[in-house]
Amino acid sequence: MQRYLVGGAVRDRLLGQPEGDRDWVVVGATPAEMLEMGFAPVGRDFPVFLHPETREEHALARTERKTAPGYHGFVFHAAPEVTLEQDLARRDLTINAIAQHEDGTLVDPFGGARDLSRRVLRHVSDAFAEDPVRILRLARFAARWPEFTVAPETMALVRRMVAAGEVDALVPERVWQELARGLMERRPSRLFELLREGGALARLLPEVDRLWGVPQPAEHHPEVDTGVHLMLVLDMAARLEAPLTVRFACLCHDLGKGTTPPDELPRHRGHEERSVALLHDVAERWRVPAACRELAEVVAREHGNVHRSGTLDAAAVLRLLERCDALRRPERFEELLLACECDARGRSGHSEEAYPQRERLRAALQLARGVDTAAVAREAAARGAGGPEIGERIHLARTRAIAGGLAA
Repeated sequence: MQRYLVGGAVRDRLLGQPEGDRDWVVVGATPAEMLEMGFAPVGRDFPVFLHPETREEHALARTERKTAPGYHGFVFHAAPEVTLEQDLARRDLTINAIAQHEDGTLVDPFGGARDLSRRVLRHVSDAFAEDPVRILRLARFAARWPEFTVAPETMALVRRMVAAGEVDALVPERVWQELARGLMERRPSRLFELLREGGALARLLPEVDRLWGVPQPAEHHPEVDTGVHLMLVLDMAARLEAPLTVRFACLCHDLGKGTTPPDELPRHRGHEERSVALLHDVAERWRVPAACRELAEVVAREHGNVHRSGTLDAAAVLRLLERCDALRRPERFEELLLACECDARGRSGHSEEAYPQRERLRAALQLARGVDTAAVAREAAARGAGGPEIGERIHLARTRAIAGGLAA
């Protein structure tokens, strides 16, 4: 029996980057032998074991055969006679098909180290086409390493996979998992640009795909094209180290502009409510977590009002806070403000500009939440006021607090 370090740990070590989880391939062993050595089984579809001390995953070398469309349509074969090279041959990209012996020797039958040095993402073999999740993984790696290019033959293979309908068989959980990971990479725009180039974006996220070529008012958007703007916004979110909830909200904030009637271009009146409806479709299709969906809805509906909030008086500011449920959910409101800043700075020539709306609304919320509502209610009740009137007096007290604080 021999074991080899494989996959991302080897790749990242060669790139000089911190290693993530360490995965191993075991050659020349049976499941019974692994159990005898104290390894704990964890795999259901194929033999994977946890090391008795390090708890690192050890998988028996295996081959796979495509039997049905989609991600689950595979039969795996693991046996002592399966070689390391056969196991590596089933992997997606050459940079992920490098193994390292315990003595440090590399096993690199597909030129992964060379592709790493040349900064190229290239598929190992035509078996790449058997698993549509690999399209999403390829796009995610492109977002992680924006300096890498995709080999022309790999992009051609992606297009053939899309044409064959492979992406239509993807399950929601895997799509969302890869999209979420890609949104959190260094340059998330590359994820969507690569999916678009390969034709997969139109199948997975047609709401996003149709944004390219849609014009916007040049006085507000020097980049004009809505799709280009969206990519700038996503990359600004990465630059500002926004969490996933904010990045998903950025992705969906302008979806409605893709359905603006031609005679209303480039102004996009009413695109906010259309964006809300479309993001609900996206969230339902890919089973997006509630926290992401809820923030995206508020951002889509209110980002224009947040941008204009510097011109609003205290009463209008309070109404905005109330619509955003900021008084009850200040943490989510903070994420809304960050998403709006990404939107404002995600425009050509505006990336270094300040976003004063964020600080002004943050201050307004603090002023509103600083009102002693219990004292206001007690005073109102002492004067004989009922429930609705007490609410009105609390609202008035908050409005006055905001007006006084913002004027100071």
